[in-house]
Amino acid sequence: MRRGLILTGGGLLVIAAVWTAVAAFGDGRTTAVAPPAPPVPATAEIARRDLVDTKTVTGALTYSGERRVAAAGSGTVTWAPPEGTVVRRGRPLLRVDRRPLVLMYGGLPLYRELRQGVEDGPDVEQLERNLKALGYGDDLTVDDHFSYATFLAVKEWQEDRGLPESGRVDAAQVVFLPSVVRVTDAAVEVGDRTSPGRRVLTVSGVRRLVHVDLDAGDQAMARKGARVTVELPGGERVTGKIASVGTVAETSGQGQDANVTVDVDITLAKTPKTRLDQAPVEVEMESERRENVLAVPVEALLALREGGFGVEVVEGAATRIVAVETGGYGGGMVEIEGAGLAEGMKVGVPAS
Repeated sequence: MRRGLILTGGGLLVIAAVWTAVAAFGDGRTTAVAPPAPPVPATAEIARRDLVDTKTVTGALTYSGERRVAAAGSGTVTWAPPEGTVVRRGRPLLRVDRRPLVLMYGGLPLYRELRQGVEDGPDVEQLERNLKALGYGDDLTVDDHFSYATFLAVKEWQEDRGLPESGRVDAAQVVFLPSVVRVTDAAVEVGDRTSPGRRVLTVSGVRRLVHVDLDAGDQAMARKGARVTVELPGGERVTGKIASVGTVAETSGQGQDANVTVDVDITLAKTPKTRLDQAPVEVEMESERRENVLAVPVEALLALREGGFGVEVVEGAATRIVAVETGGYGGGMVEIEGAGLAEGMKVGVPAS
């Protein structure tokens, strides 16, 4: 009896195995198992856009309008401004024998003594305009004639500045410069002797700008009015505009070390936080612009066995390789031209 139960149990095991096989394979006919579908490649769209390629060059943060100031006479320097001093109209740039050399605003240098009887001219008008701005000459008419009212205004001004009250103005008393200036270098110290024509100061405007000695080979990047991005010390980034491009190339070094550059000045959209002068900066300039072109990510390019590049066009589950000609680059994108390619089509890119 126990043996029969064992046989019966064994039979049940066999039946169970057969049933499992039938359940897996149906009624005994062979069923093919479909292979897994190939993975769909990651894609990016072909876009129509402008491409801008950039190049970063080095420059220096400085000040606009550097000029040299020379002495008009002889004497002993009794006061010289520290570097960085800002001088405005009516204030002294230097003192020689305790007498001030005063800044006035104007674009015409003081090339002659101005006094009663001098021939009419724009330099007279320039002086009168400054006297008026400084509060002298209530009865003074600003014109190109040195009148008696001008003479009185000059004497009043000289008295207040500690100058000989002669009613005459010469280059030992006044320097005309376009606007407020910043002293960038004092070439003399207290106790030094001045002589006619000797440089005593170097001054600049107070507007900050970036100066670049641009390699002559990159001159095409420097177009007046073009916008740039400047990275300042400390990582501050500001936009700027190319204000001027030199027309004369300058050569430094000799032989194989010779370097040919052109001067490029860039104005900044806002005043930088740093007060450093001649601080090194990096300038991102536009080197090439391609407008309204078909473009794909650079990583979509495939190197073809026969040479050149192609892209993998993805159309549903199907893909095909299309040879392309490349053009400009910019922002991680590349311009392409190829048979049948159009905006909105998808191309394969490496999976991220």
